[in-house]
Amino acid sequence: MKYSNGFRARMVQRMVGPEGIGAIKLAEEIGVHQTTLSRWLREASGEEKRERRGENVKSAQVRERLSVRPDDLPPAEKYRLVTEASTLSEDELGAFLRRNGLHEAQLQEWRQKVEEASLGALGSPKKRRRGKSPEAKRVEQLERELNRKDKALAEVTALLALKKKLEMLLGDEDESTTPRSAR
Repeated sequence: MKYSNGFRARMVQRMVGPEGIGAIKLAEEIGVHQTTLSRWLREASGEEKRERRGENVKSAQVRERLSVRPDDLPPAEKYRLVTEASTLSEDELGAFLRRNGLHEAQLQEWRQKVEEASLGALGSPKKRRRGKSPEAKRVEQLERELNRKDKALAEVTALLALKKKLEMLLGDEDESTTPRSAR
C-alpha cells in the first residue's frame, strides 16, 4: 500500500521526540507494519543528516539503494564509523548501530584493526619477525640444557636414595662379610 508523504511524516513525528512511542506500539495502534515504520524513521533521520551536511538527497538515496554489506565498506568508511561511534554514549550507540546496519561485534573488530594499524604506524614494539632473535634462541638453548641437567640430577638423587635404602636393609649382613681388619 502506498502512503502519502504527509502521513509518513506524521508517523515519524509520533515516534521521535521526548514523548515519542515505539514503532511496535505505533504499528499496533495504526495497523502499519512495524518494519515499515522503522524504515520510515531511518529514512527520515538519514535525510535530516544529509540536509544538515548539505548533501544532495537524491544522490544519497541512489547510493543507499546500491549500498553494500558493512564488511564490504571501504576502509575509510569503516574508520569514519569507528571514530564517530567512539564519541557516542551507550544509549546513542545502539541507535547508531541500527541506523548504519551494523552489529557491535563488527564495530569492535574494526576498532581493533584501527588500533593495530595505528600501533604499527607508530613503530610499536610488536614487530613481526620471520625468525627468532639470537637472544631468544640462546634462551631456548639454555632452558633445554637446564632441563637436561635437572633430569640428570633427579636421577642421581634417586640412585643415592636407593643405595642408602639398600645399605640400611643389608647393613647387618655387610658387617658379617666385612673382614675384621677393616673394622
